[in-house]
Amino acid sequence: MIELTNRKVFVYIDAVDMRKSIDGLCVLLSEQFSADPQAGDLYIFSNRSRNKLKCLFWDSNGFVLYYKRLERGRFHYSKSLSGESVLVNQSQLQALFLGLDFHLLSQFSSERYEAFF
Repeated sequence: MIELTNRKVFVYIDAVDMRKSIDGLCVLLSEQFSADPQAGDLYIFSNRSRNKLKCLFWDSNGFVLYYKRLERGRFHYSKSLSGESVLVNQSQLQALFLGLDFHLLSQFSSERYEAFF
């Protein structure tokens, strides 16, 4: 699993050509999204049919590129998302990798119960 300590995770909403590798994704980040690819943040891109993901981040001395392809189904994003990217947390990232709509997790509050009766 990707270590997310002190790392922001951005999911880009628009489809990206999956033929792009590290250099192409870095150019996309710096030119189109005004992001610094070497900032240490994790950037997630998907293809138009949303059955493939690429994750890019800088790891102290080089870029790391993860690629995941679903054999069945799609990676789901909520239709209510707007903008070019969304900042997600660890549990939302895990839901995304499982093919669940990660945006729906933010609608549920995590409550701590002290007394049960």
